[in-house]
Amino acid sequence: MSLIQLESDPKKITGEELKPVLKKAGLELTESLIEDFSTLITGFEAAIHSLPDDREVQPRPNLEKYPRKDIHIPEDREFGAWATKVTAKCTAPKSNLLEGRTVALKDNIALAGVRCTNGTAMVEWVPEIDATIATRIMDAGATIIGKSACENACMEGISCTSVTGPVHNPYAQGYSAGGSSSGSGRLVATGSVDLAIGCDQGGSIRIPASSCGIVGLKPTWGLVPYTGILSLDPTIDHAGPMARTVRDCALLLEAIAGPDGWDDRQPPVELQGYQLEFVRDVDAVTRLPRDRMLEGMKVGILLEGFQVPGTDKNIVASVRSAAAQLSELGATVSSISVPAHLEATPAWMILVPAASPGSLLGERNGRKQLHFPDRCELVGQKLTQAQFDALGPGASYMYLAYLWAEEHYGPKLHARCMNLLKAVGDGYDLALKDVDVLITPTLISPPVQLPENGYSGGPLELMSMTTGVLANTSPLNITGHPALSLPVGFSHAREDPNVKLPVGMQIIGRRFRDIDCLKVAAAWEKAFDWKTL
Repeated sequence: MSLIQLESDPKKITGEELKPVLKKAGLELTESLIEDFSTLITGFEAAIHSLPDDREVQPRPNLEKYPRKDIHIPEDREFGAWATKVTAKCTAPKSNLLEGRTVALKDNIALAGVRCTNGTAMVEWVPEIDATIATRIMDAGATIIGKSACENACMEGISCTSVTGPVHNPYAQGYSAGGSSSGSGRLVATGSVDLAIGCDQGGSIRIPASSCGIVGLKPTWGLVPYTGILSLDPTIDHAGPMARTVRDCALLLEAIAGPDGWDDRQPPVELQGYQLEFVRDVDAVTRLPRDRMLEGMKVGILLEGFQVPGTDKNIVASVRSAAAQLSELGATVSSISVPAHLEATPAWMILVPAASPGSLLGERNGRKQLHFPDRCELVGQKLTQAQFDALGPGASYMYLAYLWAEEHYGPKLHARCMNLLKAVGDGYDLALKDVDVLITPTLISPPVQLPENGYSGGPLELMSMTTGVLANTSPLNITGHPALSLPVGFSHAREDPNVKLPVGMQIIGRRFRDIDCLKVAAAWEKAFDWKTL
C-alpha cells in the first residue's frame, strides 16, 4: 500500500480519536505508532471528502423518456399480490418486442420514485435509479404496472411473511403461492399482468411458478443483469421471467438478457457471440410435427431429484409421467444419476447465512457492480433491535446463523463450502455431456396451507412447514445452470385431499443453453394440457 498524497489537514485526526478504534479491534500500539497512523488516517479522511458525487454515474432515468405516474398503494391488493401500483412506460421504445404487454416487477427491483420494500419493514427506501431490466422492459414497449409483493427480505418459501400481507394461491385461497416471488406468481396466474420478473437465490422464481401453475425460468447465472436489484449474494443471484406460457417466458427473456456493463455476475467472455434470441427457436420447435418436435434431444431423469426425503408420491407420479411423455415428441428419455445433487442443499444452507451481512446491510466489498450507498446509510453498520424484529423467520434465522458461524468458525466455513460447491457443478456438467437436459420435480410437496396467525407462531413452526422445499431448486443457484419450472398436472393438498394444487416439472440445462430448457418445455406444453392431467 502506498500513499497518493499526504495531507496536512488542519482537521487532523488525533491519537485520542484513533484509540477507541484500536481498542474495539483489540490492538495496542505505541504512542509513536499512533501518531504516525493518525497522520495517515487524516490523509484517508481527506481522500474520502474529495470523492465526487457517485449519483452522477448511477443509471438515473430520464423521466421525460420513461415517465411514471399514479404511484399508489392499492386498496385491492389481489389477495396480497400487489405491493405498489404505478404506470411506467417509454415514450420512444427501441423495439415492439413486448408492445402492449403489462409487467410486474418483484419488490426488490429498483424503479425510481417507487418504494422498494424488499418485503420487509426493516428499512424504508425509495430508489432514485431504475434497474437495467426495468429499462429494457420499457424499451421493448411494455408497461410496468406495479411492484409485486415478495416475502420478507426475500428469504421465505411460503407466502405469509411479506410486510404487505399474505399472498394466496390462485388455485386455493388460504394456501401458499410460494416464495419469495409470491406476488409475481399469483399476478401472472390470475391474468392481472401478462408477465412478471422474479428473482431467485434458492428457488424464488421456480417455487412460486410451480405453486401457481405458471412457467418460471431461473436463467443461467450472468445471462440477465442483476443491476439495480437488491442482492442476497452475488454468487447465487438470478433474475428471470415468469409467464403463463413458455413462449411468453422466452419473449421476456429475450428483452432482458445480455451484458449491461455494470454487473460483474455477467462473464463477457462467455456471452460473446452467444445468441440472445429465444422466441425464434421456440416457435421453430412448436411448428414441427408432434413426434418430431424434440427429435435428437436427449432427456435425463435425474434419479436423486426423486429421492429427497418427504417427496410426495403424487408429485413423483405426475412428473415421471410428464417426463416419459417427452419420448412421444421425439426425445430419447433415460435415467441418470448425479450423487452430488443430494449433497448440495446442506452446503447452500451454510453458504447463505455467510452472505447475510451483504443482503441485510448492503455490504458488497470486492464486487464490480452498482451499489446503493443511500440504502446502506439507512440500514447502518449492523442491525438494530427494531430492524431485527422487522425481519421474517427466515431472514432473522439467517442473520443469527451468520453471527454464530462468525463467532465459532470464522471465514473458513464459507471457504470450505465454496470449494465443495464446485464439485456439485462438475457433477451436473458431467451428466449434461450425455444428455441435453435433466428432469426433476420442482417441489417435493404441494403448497402448504397458510398459517392463520401469519408467522407470529415463531420461526421453528413456520420453517418446519417447508422442510425440503429447496432440495431440487437451490443446487442450481449454486452452480448457475438454467432451470425452468413447467406446470404438468395437479396434486392433492396434504391438509385437504379435496384441494388440488399445481405440480411443476423442473427442466435443467447446460450453462448458457437456456434455449434447450425452453424448447423442451414448449414442446411438452404444445402437446399436452396440464390442467386435464
